[in-house]
Amino acid sequence: MIRLGAQIRLTSKEIEHFRWLTDIEPAGIRTRADLDAYVAKCKAHYWGVSHDTQFLHWMIDQEIARCLAA
Repeated sequence: MIRLGAQIRLTSKEIEHFRWLTDIEPAGIRTRADLDAYVAKCKAHYWGVSHDTQFLHWMIDQEIARCLAA
């Protein structure tokens, strides 16, 4: 993730990974709020209480944490 003040931009590798992980294009992400909205959209799309859903939500959280730590 590239940061400039309050603005962020996902790298092409991060975009590809999120698309692979969620099958939802992470388009238009320019701020942390946009990123949070994208995560909420993905988790709402893949909702449920199954172990698979919980694991996918965990994987999304891990990927977000990795991006924010960069």
